[in-house]
Amino acid sequence: MCRVQPSLDARDNRYVLTLGCPDRRGIIAMIASFVAGLGGSIAEAGYHADPHTGWFFTRQAILASSVPVGLAELQDRFADVATALGPETDWQVHDSGTVKRVVLLVSREQHCLHDLLGRAAAGELPATIEAVVGNHERLGAIARAHDVPFHHVPFVRDPDARATAFAQVAAIVDGYRPDAVVLARFMQVLPPELCRRWAGRAINIHHSFLPSFSGARPYHQAFDRGVKLIGATCHYVTAELDAGPIIEQDVIRIDHSDDPASMVRQGRDIERLVLARGLRWHLEGRVLVHGVKTVVFT
Repeated sequence: MCRVQPSLDARDNRYVLTLGCPDRRGIIAMIASFVAGLGGSIAEAGYHADPHTGWFFTRQAILASSVPVGLAELQDRFADVATALGPETDWQVHDSGTVKRVVLLVSREQHCLHDLLGRAAAGELPATIEAVVGNHERLGAIARAHDVPFHHVPFVRDPDARATAFAQVAAIVDGYRPDAVVLARFMQVLPPELCRRWAGRAINIHHSFLPSFSGARPYHQAFDRGVKLIGATCHYVTAELDAGPIIEQDVIRIDHSDDPASMVRQGRDIERLVLARGLRWHLEGRVLVHGVKTVVFT
């Protein structure tokens, strides 16, 4: 198998610390003192204090070359700081030099698959796409052209057969130990058990007409209504359909000259961009989830 690996220079590696906890005085000072005590250098830092929830969020990128300890020891040492911040503190540290793993779930539509495979092949994603799983054979040739394994799992309407199909999908996906499971226009509703299993890792993309124009042919519905903006939403998957924490959204303006086919084409363009941004931010540890909302340090 010959997949292009992201270009990662060990000299540029970061230990990325993300943290959320109830806001209080001195959090930034505690983190800065911890890093300074190691002789570390902070290359990038983001902070957000939410006055509505009373929570504090931060993302710190520490130059790995400036720290005289490895990732595991850094995690062990920072655990004492997290404990001092209180039991509700949610944190993690990862090494940006560790290549992440992604599995894509697809159906018939190919625009998001083409885009992500192309970005991965060009080294533009901090990840490798380990596999593509599709409920139709149609997109298999595209995956194989990029030397990415394609797994066909057919779905039928019978509930028992669907449960079996999802169990097969789960076994395939989990076998790759992915950091992200991307529903790249998969067009199937994940069962609640898989939503829980892949919580914080399953990412979906769809048009932003919901809830106004749900169901079939949403662009035709929007055309009939005369909308002037179309867009896309990238979010984490939860058991509540299309209601997970939002990672990224964007819109483009259309006018009276756009027919449904033109709207669909432009909608696909914005879906590609929004999904690529959302996936990259997830892989780079820029997305902190708190309840039904996110803090995204771009």
